[in-house]
This record gives sequence, structure tokens and C-alpha cells, in this order.
Amino acid sequence: MGRSQDGHGPVGIDQAGMGQAAAVRVRVGCHFEYEAPGPTPAVWQVRARPDGAHQVVTSTWTCQPFVPMRSYLDGFGNVCDRMLLPEGFSSVRYDALVEVPGAFDEVDEAAEQVPVEHLPDSALVYLLASRFCLSDVVIEEAWDRFGGTRPGWERVQAVVDWAHGNIRYQMGSTGPVTTSADVLANRTGVCRDYTHVGITYCRALNIPARYVSGYLPDIAVPPPDLPMDFCSWFEAYLGGRWWTFDPRNNVPRMGRVVISRGRDAADVAMATTYGAPELNVMTVWAGEVGAGLEQLPAEEGPG
Repeated sequence: MGRSQDGHGPVGIDQAGMGQAAAVRVRVGCHFEYEAPGPTPAVWQVRARPDGAHQVVTSTWTCQPFVPMRSYLDGFGNVCDRMLLPEGFSSVRYDALVEVPGAFDEVDEAAEQVPVEHLPDSALVYLLASRFCLSDVVIEEAWDRFGGTRPGWERVQAVVDWAHGNIRYQMGSTGPVTTSADVLANRTGVCRDYTHVGITYCRALNIPARYVSGYLPDIAVPPPDLPMDFCSWFEAYLGGRWWTFDPRNNVPRMGRVVISRGRDAADVAMATTYGAPELNVMTVWAGEVGAGLEQLPAEEGPG
């Protein structure tokens, strides 16, 4: 999962003079086509969250054939959309124009680790082991590997550097039930696996860390030779706020559009179906307006 640049610089690299531009407009979205043996309930998490640094300018949903849909916020504040896919063919498409800050990911190498007793109540759940982040089984390993680093930004960055340098990116090497323990054993994965490893080690080191799913355009980086996909990264709680860390890319990026946050990938699946529909097409787009995406017909997905 995830089209991303395989950079080798640290997240804290100096981007002075590069991150103060005006807001940038990007186009993000996705297109799914299914064949279902019968009516199939489905829940979607593909829309940009209503909060955060980005601002949704316009957005559209297209369902063919038309089916009613209703939305709700889950326990993590993510926008979820419910619908009943019909028997046979169905097409679901989300398309949005979003303004994002014209700046790279924020960095504060002086951000300190917050003692557990001083953490806000809402952060405590992100210290616990979860479905894919088995932090309770790597505590000794985490402290042996990273215990000599300075608590705070340096420690989280050491985790990110390690994951980036020791896991090989390989499409198809992992699946929907792969845990961080599996990735640590096999040392291969995709962006969600890098994210799970980073979260796992941070939690083992008493640093709250939460999973983020989103769109990541290729702005100010050479586009990789991979199809666009949903991307993931994590946020660590340091110095009284949440900070973005990206073990897959390990360089500051511009244009992140957050879809959802949770304990791990189990909380933020882009589509959950309660049945056995066959997914025939999945297309994802994320790019800066002005690079061609603004010309896409409203009723069709790119490619």
C-alpha cells in the first residue's frame, strides 16, 4: 500500500525557505467497482477528515446504480459512510478538491517525551498493544535498541530511521492480517507495515503513537514508478501535541490529506464489506491541481 518516495534523509532535515508557500490545492479521490452475489452492507472511510490542517473545497460521491447512503463519526472522529451495495455491478467514486498548507511536515527536534503520568487521558489508548501493533511483545527489544537515545524527538526519529533502513519495501509481501511481529520477522512490507512497526516500538517505549490513513500527493519529490494508492504514516505525542512521522518515506512531505486516525489499520479500513463482493477495480488519485488532475471528467476516475 502506498505510493511513496523512498528517500533516505531524516525527517528532521532542514527545509528552510521551502515550506512557507501559500496554500496548495490538490485533487484526491478513489474509484471502486464491485460485483456482489447479493445485497452487501458496506462502510467506507475514504473522505478527508473535516478537521486538521487541510480544508475541503468541494467533494462529490457517485454511486452507480444509486443507493442511499448515510454518514456518521466513529469513536476516533473519522467520517464513515454506510451503504448497501446492490446485487451485481456497482461503482463507488469519491472525488475532492482540497487546500493543503504549502509547507513541509513540521519538525521540532527539541520536542520532549511526556511522562505517562502527565499524558492527557485521550492519549493513553495509544500506548496499548492493538490488533496489528504488538508492542507488548517487543518491550525488551525496543529498550535494548533505542533506550540509549534521548527521550523525545530523537528517540522517535531513531525508531523511524531504523524502520526505514531495515524493512525492504515489496508490494504483495504482506496481507490484511500481517502484524508488526510478522514484519519484524520477515523485514519486508508496504507503507502500512512500516507504520505498524514505528507505532509498535514507540508504544513499547511509552510514547503514544496513532495510525493515520490518507492521501499523499507527489509534491516537490520525484514521482516513483508505482501506481498511486492510499498511504499511511503515524503521529507521535511529544511536547504536548501530535507530530507526523513517516517511516516509509523518512523525509518531510507536503500535501498530506488525512482520511482517518486509529490504533492501527484495523480501525481505518477504506472499505469494509459484510459479504463476499468481488473487487474488480480500485483506483486512487492524489495530485496537485495544475499537474493535470483538474481536467478529469467529474463522472470518471483517472486511468
